[in-house]
Amino acid sequence: MGSDLLPFLLRYQWHLTKMSNSTSMMDFLLMEFSDLRDRQVSYAMFFSLIYLVTVMGNLIIAVVITLDQSLHTPMYFFLRNLSMLDSCYISVTVPNSCINSLLGSSSISKAGCATQVFFVLFCAYVELLFLTIMAHDRFAAIYKPLHYTSIMNPRLCVHSTLASLLSGLVYAALHTSNTFRLSFCHSHVVQQLFCDIPSLLKLSCSDTFSNWITILVSILVFVVGCFIFIIKSYIHIFSAVLRLPAGADRTKAFSTCVPHILVVGVFVISGSYVYLRRSAMSASTWDMVLSIFYSVIPPIFNPIIYSLKNTQIQCALRKLVTRMLFSGNVLRIPTQLSHSHVVGNQCR
Repeated sequence: MGSDLLPFLLRYQWHLTKMSNSTSMMDFLLMEFSDLRDRQVSYAMFFSLIYLVTVMGNLIIAVVITLDQSLHTPMYFFLRNLSMLDSCYISVTVPNSCINSLLGSSSISKAGCATQVFFVLFCAYVELLFLTIMAHDRFAAIYKPLHYTSIMNPRLCVHSTLASLLSGLVYAALHTSNTFRLSFCHSHVVQQLFCDIPSLLKLSCSDTFSNWITILVSILVFVVGCFIFIIKSYIHIFSAVLRLPAGADRTKAFSTCVPHILVVGVFVISGSYVYLRRSAMSASTWDMVLSIFYSVIPPIFNPIIYSLKNTQIQCALRKLVTRMLFSGNVLRIPTQLSHSHVVGNQCR
């Protein structure tokens, strides 16, 4: 009887080992900030603080614009959309990385990895479209002020937003499905802080030539096209600003436009470099830094660029805080807040 039981136990053990191996290959392992436990915790706390400040800043902007009737214009309509999108964008990657560092775990399921890839692509795609539309809005307001209301009418604003979101869903779904139809057998260690397509393609044992061609075409047509449109819009804006007499208006315009162009440039160049670079299996620190540039930097700096130097946002925020402290009624901010209430960069 013992001789019959031994083969059964060996087959059962082999079956469990096979199931364990197949189950483990359904998960991916992400890179960590550091191999040292103390540094992992320090980095996690640092990025958690950045995440909370960024989300709170973007949500405050969205709430202020929603409650203040005087800010219901095309410019602030897209700024509110951008703020809400940035809150979602940074929430796709940073919280998961911080939690993994605090728990000492780097595992992510295949479904979780696919979800992360989808939402990173969706947010990045819509982010670039929103930045492009906002550049066009500033171009129309400064270069063609007499036709601004007809160019940026409410119907165009709503339709362009819906088109951006719907096309972003299609774009992200196509790239995500095209990536996860591949077989991953080289390794299950993703050489990145979060799941992205270039890192996953390096792990595939399938033919990835069509995937790289798709990425190249997407960047050349969509990313480069939007970037050229943004640069062209700001060239017209700068030409119009230079015609103004030297003074506060010209300085304010340059102080707002130049940082915006820098953030767009960092976002586009770093993201394009990461997605076009076909490197070896191992990732460098520079690769991870670039991934932070295109996934974390825009959500952090967009509210700073568009709001901290924006007098109307500052005035609306002060009125909102005043109503919260003294009247308790924050559901509506008086519509009297307009350009006439902004004098010398102070709220009356």
